[in-house]
Amino acid sequence: MIWSATSRGVHQPDNTAFTQQRLPAWQPLLSASIVLPLFFCVGLAFIGLGLGLYYSSNGIKELEYDYTGNPGTGNCSVCAAAGQGRAPPPSCSCTWYFSLPELFQGPVFLYYELSNFYQNNRRYSVSRDDEQLSGLQSALRHPTNECAPYQRTATGLPIAPCGAIANSLFNDSFSLWHQRRPGGPYVEVPLDRTSIAWWTDYHVKFRNPPLVNGSLALAFQGTAPPPNWHRPVYQLSPDPNNTGFINQDFVVWMRTAALPTFRKLYARIRQGNYSAGLPRGSYFVNITYNYPVSSFGGHKLIIFSSISWMGGKNPFLGIAYLVVGSVCILMGFVMLVVYIRYQDQNEEDEEE
Repeated sequence: MIWSATSRGVHQPDNTAFTQQRLPAWQPLLSASIVLPLFFCVGLAFIGLGLGLYYSSNGIKELEYDYTGNPGTGNCSVCAAAGQGRAPPPSCSCTWYFSLPELFQGPVFLYYELSNFYQNNRRYSVSRDDEQLSGLQSALRHPTNECAPYQRTATGLPIAPCGAIANSLFNDSFSLWHQRRPGGPYVEVPLDRTSIAWWTDYHVKFRNPPLVNGSLALAFQGTAPPPNWHRPVYQLSPDPNNTGFINQDFVVWMRTAALPTFRKLYARIRQGNYSAGLPRGSYFVNITYNYPVSSFGGHKLIIFSSISWMGGKNPFLGIAYLVVGSVCILMGFVMLVVYIRYQDQNEEDEEE
């Protein structure tokens, strides 16, 4: 076959400016007058933004307490010792007393923090059945193999919810009490436990199976709870809009963390007399100690935190902007010195 420039082949592109790459293009020639101001402007912008983020982060108040229960660290050590080597651990409670000399500006967020807990382990992170969690009836009876060994019980009943993530659900609970006047009684501070999960998780990803005769318990009939659970999933809360797979605490836990030390939201304090924050006075937190962490060398913390326009306390972001901005300024000065030096040398060579 003789190829001809005038005859189009099957694979020959159209003779247009776009396909033949004849479109006009802008090819900037970077010079010192462009690059140096750009480096200085970017550096100053990053330093300004970094200072704003850093000081905003430092302005966030936090109050935390390690209630792991290491020997000699408080009354939670009794609960930790009682649950040592026992699965499940016995029911136990401990108390953390603290006082605030001034208003803890609201809104106040209550978090729990775990350390040395690797939710990002691949085998752990895939040990779930998203179809089951979306309320699919067939997946409820036939969990995916990824959930093994928490797929079925020894008697063959399907586990709902299945998998290692659900089996390790955090189940400590907290209540906050406030003494409004010295010597007066303690009153319970209302904790807002609603809307603590991501909107997409609660409204899109997680669904209960269809009710059977108006009963969620009948919908889960023929299934078993995970081995570490004390009650079935349909009894997680007396609120029908907060039980089963759409329980807020469960949904929050199922969103795995990327780092071995992580926080998860437990409640907000924004109701009644505490809408502006926590007033000065004496407080105590009653902790129901259920979750064992000594087996993997972890720690448990309870944290009260305020927020700012940038979110929670996170100095790293401000420091990162400051470092990048400083590097840009430094590189700008280095390039300026090099430019001045070689510019004088080029002028001398031209004169000769």
